[in-house]
Amino acid sequence: MKNVYEELTERGYIEQVIHEEELKNLLGKESVTFYIGFDATASSLTLGHFVQMMVIKRMQRAGHRPIILFGGGTTMIGDPSGKQDMRKMLTKETIDENIEYFKGQFQKYIDLHEDKAIVVNNAEWLLDLNYIEFIREIGKHFTINRMLNAECYKSRLDKGLTFLEFNYMIMQSYDFLELYRRYNCKLQVGGSDQWSNILGGYELVRKLEKDSVYALTFKLLTNSEGKKMGKTESGTIWLDPKKTSPYEFFQYLRNVHDADVENCLMLLTMVPTEEVKRLSALEGKEMEKAKEVLAYETTKLVHGEAEAKKALEAARAIFSGKSYSDDAPTSEMKKEDFEEGLDILTLLTKTGLISSRGEGRRLVQQGGIYVNEETVKDIHHLITLDHFEDNKLLIRKGKKTYHQVKVQ
Repeated sequence: MKNVYEELTERGYIEQVIHEEELKNLLGKESVTFYIGFDATASSLTLGHFVQMMVIKRMQRAGHRPIILFGGGTTMIGDPSGKQDMRKMLTKETIDENIEYFKGQFQKYIDLHEDKAIVVNNAEWLLDLNYIEFIREIGKHFTINRMLNAECYKSRLDKGLTFLEFNYMIMQSYDFLELYRRYNCKLQVGGSDQWSNILGGYELVRKLEKDSVYALTFKLLTNSEGKKMGKTESGTIWLDPKKTSPYEFFQYLRNVHDADVENCLMLLTMVPTEEVKRLSALEGKEMEKAKEVLAYETTKLVHGEAEAKKALEAARAIFSGKSYSDDAPTSEMKKEDFEEGLDILTLLTKTGLISSRGEGRRLVQQGGIYVNEETVKDIHHLITLDHFEDNKLLIRKGKKTYHQVKVQ
């Protein structure tokens, strides 16, 4: 079987690595215990996290043992990486609730049986630390100058960096040491925005334990312009179907730019590499087939085959312009709302298709709003019951965003 390091390289996951040849050889000859951490800052994981889950899935499939570390302790501090301001402080109760939900999500994608993976919460060792002893034993190995040069801190110096956040790197580094001592963990992996923190742990374990350990980061989910993916005008793309429906999840991926199809297929699906290359080489209207495969395969992994099929059928039905679908985004309203006519901007606001009336005006003026596939040309256009067929109406924003309205 192919060395998983070669597989990760071929699929484009790897961004940075320490001692590449050593690590590659190690992963090819023995089962390696590795860890990745997730702070519980929200009640669901996101599409961006799913890239990390796919790395875990591939490494576990190759015989390596993941440690899924939930940050019950580190979340109480907050990672400053990539943040312009201090993260919102969460209560311990909220953090614990989020972690329980994370566990449920992980069980859908990763084999968490005891011999296959380890699930642990860093609150076990961080919350009861004696601060003076900890600083004497661990803090002395971190220089202020080195920490201030780390990107996660340097970018915040002008706007203000709290002493609370300044502790984060040391806490995350200590996690690696603790996991090495408990489980012989030899490798930490994470997103490329975690490089400074991951290096801190790698150096700490090497100094104190005099053993060979490794650090590796993988790419964040970004588009061809280098911007993070996984967000829309209406918000984050969540893995929780209550926060982002399977149809909305499907449609987000169905609508990616042509230039992003190959990268997303590589990072988010299990489609074989050769097939990814074939699909991403398609052009024109044929590229729509590749996008459909991307959306379907990722939705199947996240939400299951049944939901993926529903999303696919709903998308095809609506895009054909021939029918409505119960699985597509729908707003239910009262007939009375339309008896005297409801202006288009108010309707767009009520359905959540626009974030402000100003946005709605611009879209209408640019010819970007359609009702039942007819272009709306006037911002004062009234929608009445005459526009409904079998109590249903279809709104389109731009080329690909559809929303249904039902009245009763």
